[in-house]
Order: sequence, then C-alpha cells, then structure tokens
Amino acid sequence: MDCLFCKISEGSIPSQKVFENERILVFKDIQPAAPVHVLIIPKKHIASMNEVEEQDLTLIAEMHQVAQQVAMDLGVEDSGYRLINNCGPDSGQAVHHIHYHLLGGAKLGALTGISDSHA
Repeated sequence: MDCLFCKISEGSIPSQKVFENERILVFKDIQPAAPVHVLIIPKKHIASMNEVEEQDLTLIAEMHQVAQQVAMDLGVEDSGYRLINNCGPDSGQAVHHIHYHLLGGAKLGALTGISDSHA
C-alpha cells in the first residue's frame, strides 16, 4: 500500500510523535496551521470517514478520547482547540487515510473561506 500515514504509522517515515498506543498514533503536522497542530490517525488503514464501518466505531471513539488527552497534554484543553476531519475532495482531504487535525494554542479563525458564519 502506498499510503503516507500507513508508512508513518509503521515507522518507515519518521514523525514527531506526541502519543502512541497499539491502535492510534498522534504526531506533529509538518506544515502547522496553528501553534498546536497535531494529526490523530488510526494505525488501521481507513481511507475516509465514508469508509468507517460498524466494527470501526470503537476505534473512532478511542480517537476522540485520545484527542481529549492530547489536548490536555499540550495545554489547550481550557483555552480551546479545534478537531477537524476532512472527507473528500471539496473538503481538502489530501491523504486518503482517516485522520483528525487538532489545532489550538491561539485564537482560531473562521472554519471555512466561504463565510464568517462560523467564526
């Protein structure tokens, strides 16, 4: 498989790990969009949110628990953080391996470039 995040997960491509267990890896984004910007990925390859199956729901829930822990570890749980999952081409999904961006450490701007409705 030629998946960037699978290669990072298996260790053949280095990353700055923030958290790791048997099922999930969290590492720093190489092009951060905020002072705190990490990626939360399952080690199991799932191409996108659209590919999540019933047997994956426990893994997705664990990713959310890890996000809470990492936000606390990185000191943004009280000031606030954003958890983003891009799904499909219009969202900007560039790597076809499900992942969350956890961003924080500063006041974040609007969610999209389309409107200010979610600033």
